[in-house]
Amino acid sequence: MKNLKLALLALLIGAPILLSAQRIFTKSAKVSFDATSNKSMEEVEAHTSTGTIVIDAATGAVEAAVLMKSFQFEKALMGEHFNENYAESTKYPKATFKGKIVDTSKVNFKQDGTYSINVSGDMTMHGVTKPITAPATINVKGGKVSAQTNFSVTLADYKIAIPSLVADKVAKVAKVTFGGNLDAMK
Repeated sequence: MKNLKLALLALLIGAPILLSAQRIFTKSAKVSFDATSNKSMEEVEAHTSTGTIVIDAATGAVEAAVLMKSFQFEKALMGEHFNENYAESTKYPKATFKGKIVDTSKVNFKQDGTYSINVSGDMTMHGVTKPITAPATINVKGGKVSAQTNFSVTLADYKIAIPSLVADKVAKVAKVTFGGNLDAMK
């Protein structure tokens, strides 16, 4: 869940002005998380490519969301445990981020280049809202914008409990990757 929130932050960071468009977005952001413990014999990771992001270029406002049930695991049973026991996806169906691009002046969306920025706002996951700031990279090439971020989320911060039975298999801190290509809203 923390991974999803982080992914949302990354997308928000990478949504600056694209040429003359006021808002840019994606419905296909790639989000992944890895909560594999160094003591685990199997990987605890999942992926989705259905994250959404909307960025208002005029204000720097960013909103992102990921449906928890959209995460795909290598093993179906792991996904079932994730949705029922950890994420409680029926009760908390999505992770969201609402915030702003902190340093939009560092990015020239009309000039090709790679720009390091930060995004800051509130991430809500598992019914818990926390302020978060994350680094991101924005790439502009040929008028197209893409964004990528990698960050870590402490599961306990979002009241995600790891049962003692599997405590050695699931890391207390999940690594999140979030990124995608953004287009002008029509």
